[in-house]
Amino acid sequence: MDPYGDNSGAVVGLLIAAFFFWLVIILAGYLITSFFTMKLFDKAGVQGKWRAWVPVYREMVFAKLGDLNPWGVLILIGAAIVLNLIPYVNFLLGWVPSVAAFVYIILAAWRVQTNLGKETPWIILAVFLYVVWLGIMAFDRSRWNPNIAPAPWANSFLKDTTVWSGIPQQPSAVAAPGDGYPPASPGAPAAPPAGYEPAPGYQAPPAPAAAPPATPPAVPPAPPSAPPAAPPSADPTPPPAAPPANEPPAGPDAPRP
Repeated sequence: MDPYGDNSGAVVGLLIAAFFFWLVIILAGYLITSFFTMKLFDKAGVQGKWRAWVPVYREMVFAKLGDLNPWGVLILIGAAIVLNLIPYVNFLLGWVPSVAAFVYIILAAWRVQTNLGKETPWIILAVFLYVVWLGIMAFDRSRWNPNIAPAPWANSFLKDTTVWSGIPQQPSAVAAPGDGYPPASPGAPAAPPAGYEPAPGYQAPPAPAAAPPATPPAVPPAPPSAPPAAPPSADPTPPPAAPPANEPPAGPDAPRP
C-alpha cells in the first residue's frame, strides 16, 4: 500500500478545485465586463450589441470611441502573446506590450469619460478598479457628447483614421477644419489645430441652423379717441312775439269807480 497515495489524490483534487474556482472567477469577470461595455456602447451610439461580447474586438471598438486608432490595441495584444511564448524573452520583454496595451486602454478611457462629461480625476478609478469605473460610466445619467475639443494626439499616428460601419465616427477626433472646435476668442471662427486633417471618409456634421431674427414686440393698438362733444342745443322755448308795428300802444288803465 502506498502511504502517499491519499496525499497525492488530495493534491490533485485541490488543484482541480482551484482550477474551477478561477474558471468561475474569469467567466464572471467576462460576463460583467461585457455587460457593462454593452451598456456603454449603447450610450455612444454603437450598433450591434454583439460587439461588446467579443474579446479583443470590443477593446478595439472602445479605443475607437476614445479617439485612438483601434489597430494599436490589436498590435499590442498580439505582441504580448508572441513575446510571452518565446522562452527567456518573456521574462525580459513579455511585460512591455502588456503594459503598453493597458496604458492605451486607459488613454481611451480618459477620452470616453470626457465625452460623458466626467472630470479628469475619474480616470484614477479606471486605473485601479476598471470594472467599477466601467459600470459607473455605463449606468449613470450622463449623455454622450462627441462635440468636444480634439484629443492631444489628434495629429499623431495614434489618431483614429478608421471608418467602421455601425460605429459612429467621432467628430472630436476627425472633424473637418472649422467643425466642432471652440473659437480662440469670442466672435472668431472655429478652427482645428494647425496642420490637422480629417480622417478618410469623414463627413462633417451639418452646421447648426441659424436662429430666426428676433421679432419686435407687438405694439398694442392705441385706444380710440373720444367722440367730439356735440354743440349745445338751441333753447326750445321761442322768444315772445313782438307786437305789430301798426298797432297803437296800449293806454293807461282807466280808473275803477
